[in-house]
Amino acid sequence: MAANPPTAVRPTPAPQGADGGERPRSAPRTAAGRARFSPTAGAWIQAGFLVLIAAIALVPLVAIFVGTFQDGNDVIRRGMTFDVDLGALSLDNYVLLFTDSGPYFRWFANSLLLTVAQVAGTLLVSSFVAYGFAMYEFRGKTLWFVMVLLVMTVPFEMLMLPLYVQVNDMGLADTYTVIVLPFLAAAVTIFFFRQYFLGIPRELLEAGRVDGVTEYGIFFRIVLPISKPAMAAMAILNGMICWNNFLWPLLVLRTPEKFTLPIGLNTLLTPYGNNYELLIIGAFFSLIPILILFLAFQRFFIEGMTAGAVKG
Repeated sequence: MAANPPTAVRPTPAPQGADGGERPRSAPRTAAGRARFSPTAGAWIQAGFLVLIAAIALVPLVAIFVGTFQDGNDVIRRGMTFDVDLGALSLDNYVLLFTDSGPYFRWFANSLLLTVAQVAGTLLVSSFVAYGFAMYEFRGKTLWFVMVLLVMTVPFEMLMLPLYVQVNDMGLADTYTVIVLPFLAAAVTIFFFRQYFLGIPRELLEAGRVDGVTEYGIFFRIVLPISKPAMAAMAILNGMICWNNFLWPLLVLRTPEKFTLPIGLNTLLTPYGNNYELLIIGAFFSLIPILILFLAFQRFFIEGMTAGAVKG
């Protein structure tokens, strides 16, 4: 008895569109697929927690902003509070700031100049040092890097007195140079850059050398462009430290015209009288440069948290 030949399975014709063309098949909507695009309870809890933390962090900023419209003596007497008389709020403190603030804007400019100079110098010098530790081999490399790590463990208060004596012996007291120069090679910044540079493939450097690029050219034309996230993170960190630096400038600066903003605001509190109005609104305006710095570099900072060093 002859076997029946196998029946050919005809492919299911693709659905036709209105114009006669093939209509794309739609993917089946499964429960897992719908769950993947719908927010879960955990995501809502996480978002609510982050919103709560952000609100708590913003409370002091909002409180000091409200205080700028109040009488300074009332703020000091009652403290920062949102229970205020709306009829007592005024713009007198703003008028005082822009018309009779004395050397406030001079202090502001001094701090701005020193912050820009120190951040730029620290990023350049520290990245140079870190690049050497990460990309080159030389005698005593491990020992020198251990010394950098040891410097990170030493508080500045222990180095302050010998550094102050050295500054006086060199005749650099009461100059801006002595504020910037000792901190250009920052141990924390060197360590951060070294760890970042270790993630850069050596093949990029070798390709640059094959193309005839100098060692300085490799650093400035290849390494720095892919190190923007690291530069942004360190610019924010060092900018905040430099802008709020109080103790070291207080020791070495003696001329009132050279005072930085933190020192200048501190001089508003004296045994003979306190200018609370200028102190409060001046402290509020001192937040603006740091806010601008963060907004300017946040794109690169976030990029560094989500992307690698090598761009495709």
